[in-house]
Amino acid sequence: MWRGNKLRRGPCISALIKLKNACPWSRVAGLCGAIAPSHFRKLSLGENPVSAPSLQAATLLLDQRLSLEPITDLPLALRPQTEAEGYALQRVLNGLLGIAGMGRQAGHKIGCTTPVMQKFLGIPNPCAGVIFGNAVLHRAGRVPRSGFVRLGVECEIAVELARDLAPTHVPVDRESAGRAVGTVMASIELVDERYRDFRSLGVPTLIADDFFDSGCVLGDPVRDWRNLDLATLSGATYINGVEIGRGTGSLVMGHPFEALAWLANSRNKHGFDPLRAGDFVLLGSVVETKWLNAGDEVRVEIDGLGEVRLGVDP
Repeated sequence: MWRGNKLRRGPCISALIKLKNACPWSRVAGLCGAIAPSHFRKLSLGENPVSAPSLQAATLLLDQRLSLEPITDLPLALRPQTEAEGYALQRVLNGLLGIAGMGRQAGHKIGCTTPVMQKFLGIPNPCAGVIFGNAVLHRAGRVPRSGFVRLGVECEIAVELARDLAPTHVPVDRESAGRAVGTVMASIELVDERYRDFRSLGVPTLIADDFFDSGCVLGDPVRDWRNLDLATLSGATYINGVEIGRGTGSLVMGHPFEALAWLANSRNKHGFDPLRAGDFVLLGSVVETKWLNAGDEVRVEIDGLGEVRLGVDP
């Protein structure tokens, strides 16, 4: 069951939101540490505690996520200005989302890995986010339309890692990324355009908010994927039985494993932990995002990988 909209305002989260406009914010971190110290320590960036501006910015984003209010521009003093700042803020927000009930960070998504999505969003480079365990469905499932601001779906190839993947003395490339892959799956990414105007927010803020991600449906794992040419696999999205888009794996940066290599190198660059065995990664949509209404039934099929389904309740 998808539980991505079952966020809760526990004592720590309620205190943060109540004080989200408070000053000085340097005192708020201590307050929440006293309320839920074991959880709050997880928000630290390496050896450094979370800064007051980062915590305030993350809490503003979290409050809008909890209330399903379209996300607006952060105050200029709190707004991330670079992608590096966006990823640093993402880490803080994801810590708060975990406390609020999203579960563990189970997987990853990569957006804007294909020309069709770069053109659609007007963003020329890949961007990454986290997928939480409570927002993962397997093979088929249903979600409430009321749990999203604007619900969309994307047709993606996903992988699960059999071993850790990180750069050593040289960057990860397509070949070394492929050696870490255990299984390959068809998948649907659930996205939510939860922004008043995503173009005005800027890429760093979108990154901080996990870049539209709101969950996924993972298909049956295919273990003999080495018999498939992932670049030539064709994937299609059907809504209410009608095909509304089709693309091939080669659209994902020339080969899907190029996107996986990009993610491993990007996480190293921005100071995140390496990709771990057991992590799954959605590698990017081969079909432009399609927006859904209550009552819609979605099917994604990818040659050699099978199908996944999603239904939308009111």
